[in-house]
Amino acid sequence: MDQKKRVCLLNDSFPPVIDGVANTVVNYATIIQRELGEAIVATPKYPNVEDHYDFPVVRYPSLNTTKLVGYRAGYPFSARSLGQLVEFGPDIIHSHCPFMSNMVARTLREQLDVPLIFTYHTKFDIDIAHAIESKALQSAAIRLLVNSIESCDEVWVVSSGAGENLRSLGYQGDYVVMHNGVDFPRGPVPLEEAETLRGELGLPMDVPVFLFVGRMMWYKGVRIILDALARGKREGADFRMVFVGDGAERQEMEQTAEELGVGERCVFAGAIRDRQKLRTYFSMADLFLFPSTYDTNGIVVREAAACALGSILIRGSCAAEDIADGQNGILIEENADSMWAALRNLTRQQMADVGRHALHEIYMSWEDSVKVAFDRYQLVIDRYRRGHTERHFEWNDELFSWMNDICRGIAFARSVHAKSRRRIDRFFDRSED
Repeated sequence: MDQKKRVCLLNDSFPPVIDGVANTVVNYATIIQRELGEAIVATPKYPNVEDHYDFPVVRYPSLNTTKLVGYRAGYPFSARSLGQLVEFGPDIIHSHCPFMSNMVARTLREQLDVPLIFTYHTKFDIDIAHAIESKALQSAAIRLLVNSIESCDEVWVVSSGAGENLRSLGYQGDYVVMHNGVDFPRGPVPLEEAETLRGELGLPMDVPVFLFVGRMMWYKGVRIILDALARGKREGADFRMVFVGDGAERQEMEQTAEELGVGERCVFAGAIRDRQKLRTYFSMADLFLFPSTYDTNGIVVREAAACALGSILIRGSCAAEDIADGQNGILIEENADSMWAALRNLTRQQMADVGRHALHEIYMSWEDSVKVAFDRYQLVIDRYRRGHTERHFEWNDELFSWMNDICRGIAFARSVHAKSRRRIDRFFDRSED
């Protein structure tokens, strides 16, 4: 059997938006296109964005909802965009977001009769609570989210904790744990590159440098970091803290750092889009601080490990899965006292030892991760063809069947219109002759 499958990947975020899921989709598409088969990505359109990838990107119309949810909201029933995906002819559809992307995916499935996989990356109940105040509306939104996920033929989660969170929302189906990888090569950048960056940032060479990378939102645990550092300063400890990332609450965080008296020891570097530059940030730090219970996988923890940088993580969090306390990471309770107690007792040599163990024990490349997923694609396709699917037929499936009919009708009308225009043009060309 030919293993060169065509895969359609969908997500609501994609560059120029930078987040863990966008990075996941880029790496899936890149590796599939380069080594395994053919890939196409469908995502909302952003103004003045040009895509220069080895794989095609279909961008469908969108509205600017970045102030509300951080992303643009796509219009999922664009006949033109759907027609491009149909023409590509995927053997399998892989959605990474249960909202607009899954709507496009479900409509596409109606037309092509191929399986749809969904990967659960994010604790959406936290995002929903952040965006919607009404408890009743939050519950309704979660029910719609679970309904969207249960409509898929197979569900993947990026960690066991992510699966538990999905269950807590009311999901009752099965799921498969499919770990994400990182696109950094194994090992830090050359020492001189790391020292050059320290110099550019004004960081002394003889004091520990701590690092955070992620969206600048309070629910990422940034307050725990700032409070812990304030405790350290009061005790006379010397250190520097670098925050990489951007977000709606970054300005408030910078103000809080000043109020706590640690502003002069913190560097807010903003978002780093250059992956090699970001790798240098990981390589120049002594320890990665990531006290987040929000993240379901924490790709940044594996990116840190790729650069021989160990992490401080919340005990029992998804990001802390596979971490052996004191060996390839440091586990703390979810409070600033616990974080500072851990930092106070670590020497720079101990931090380096933890980072070395992380490099050898928890690193996983995207090549390995995507190859495991690609093998699973074939199994899902085989099960779908035999009628052995986890899909729940939902009350709104008829909507997507109906929208599929409309999109096909519009595509047919456009085709007829284009043929008619060509015939008319040829007629007048002959008349002029």
